[in-house]
Amino acid sequence: MTKSTTGVRVRTESGPRCRWCRRVLPEQKGAGRKRVFCSQACRQWDWVGRQRARELKLSEDELVVARQEIDSLYDDLYVLACAVDDTERELKAGRPTVTSLKEAMEWILDAARPLRDRTLTPSGQHE
Repeated sequence: MTKSTTGVRVRTESGPRCRWCRRVLPEQKGAGRKRVFCSQACRQWDWVGRQRARELKLSEDELVVARQEIDSLYDDLYVLACAVDDTERELKAGRPTVTSLKEAMEWILDAARPLRDRTLTPSGQHE
């Protein structure tokens, strides 16, 4: 766990990440060029993305994301915000019980897991 710039502790996984999907790359042993992608599919999608960016004249800092992806992300963020609000309200209400703290923690974790496991995929790519 590491303390972020906002003061919140966040889990960090060490090591380089795939340039496309951001998964942590497996440790590389031996000589050779450092891995940049976790799979051939990620390498291909990165290439396709760069080609499309050139066609659309997008800069390195611009990104095109499908409305459905953004809507789904906002939905998951809303659920997490509700879980945090409920937990804060529970803590401010008085002396929470061990059971209520456990339920609150489970609620927050259930709301956070979809965000932790999310990968943004290009249009037309199905996992």
